[in-house]
Amino acid sequence: QVQLVESGGGLMQAGGALRLSCTASGRASGRAFSSYVMGWFRQAPGKEREFVAAISWNSWNSGNTYYADSVKGRFTISRDNAKNTVYLQMDSLKPEDTAVYYCAAPRGYYSGYTPHSTDEYDYWGQGTQVTVSS
Repeated sequence: QVQLVESGGGLMQAGGALRLSCTASGRASGRAFSSYVMGWFRQAPGKEREFVAAISWNSWNSGNTYYADSVKGRFTISRDNAKNTVYLQMDSLKPEDTAVYYCAAPRGYYSGYTPHSTDEYDYWGQGTQVTVSS
């Protein structure tokens, strides 16, 4: 079982920046944090949870990244495997970025494909609120 805890949400004016963090603990015995794909999702009031970004890991770079079109060029996902932590740097924030942001991880191993739908993820954090004012 993997436990995920997000932090870093808050209130920001449009055009500002926030960095979210998600720290993992309790991963399956013998399995390194670095082997998990890590993703960020968000859910705005009255809307379905949607994919934001995901990062895999491989041995020759810091991880392949994948972004929703709505955040591409503004958000950056990264990971620090030594700290069991994944980050979401959010720049040029817009009011439409307002949502509860969730960190998530799938149970399975992935190679050559980065999961980006909610039903592909098994472990979820409790969420952190991000509010962007206009």
